[in-house]
Amino acid sequence: MSFSRSWAWRLALTLLLLFVVPVGVALSRHLADGARPGDWRSARHDSSGQAPDPRETPEAVIQVYAARAFGWRGVFGVHTWVATKESDGERYTRLEVVGWGVRRGMDAVRIQHGEADGYWYGSTPTLIRQLRGGAEVDALIKRLHAAARAYPHNHEYRLWPGPNSNTFVAYLGRAVPALRLDLPPTAIGKDYLPEAALFASAPSGGGFQFSLLGLLGVTIAAEEGVELNLLGLSAGIDLSPPAIKLPGLGRLGMSAVD
Repeated sequence: MSFSRSWAWRLALTLLLLFVVPVGVALSRHLADGARPGDWRSARHDSSGQAPDPRETPEAVIQVYAARAFGWRGVFGVHTWVATKESDGERYTRLEVVGWGVRRGMDAVRIQHGEADGYWYGSTPTLIRQLRGGAEVDALIKRLHAAARAYPHNHEYRLWPGPNSNTFVAYLGRAVPALRLDLPPTAIGKDYLPEAALFASAPSGGGFQFSLLGLLGVTIAAEEGVELNLLGLSAGIDLSPPAIKLPGLGRLGMSAVD
């Protein structure tokens, strides 16, 4: 009996350190950040200056960005999207899921021209993946657009545990494994498997993932390392490149961007 109690206390302490404490630190940072906009109508959406100028970049470009969600949701998670530009193209096309309007019959998937690196309601985006090149990148762009149009939850959106914007980008990663997409642990919803599946490859397109409706699961893959998912929050260890992944705080270590 004493052994069982000791094991239970150790498990509780581990969960506290991995999931509760990091979120508490993230909340403290959020409350201390006076630069965050209080009004979504006046928040910035212009370029953050990270994406190459499409008119001066003849090669094809794929970029994946993550930015803190607006308001209190930014304590826990980020919004992610994919930006593409074909060879000799003069504009970027954004592939993303937006929840506003879905209940009124609008599509969740938005495929439209826009700023590849635009602020997300005032939040500065972070580049998490980039591919640049010629015909091979153009071919990947076509596959990404085809996968976006085939997304099975185009008329469904749930902030938590999914399907949401991060569910969509993870779906694109699985559909195009050459992207080798390693989403941050703050991308809540990435572990919700489309059509309520229990097993799939990781969002990077490789490895293995088990998920129970995005609420409980594990991911093991070369890109992601080992991740545990509890109630949509993710914690784990990545070895390539080395980093610790914590809920609320994100990736602590070397950048995963090539």
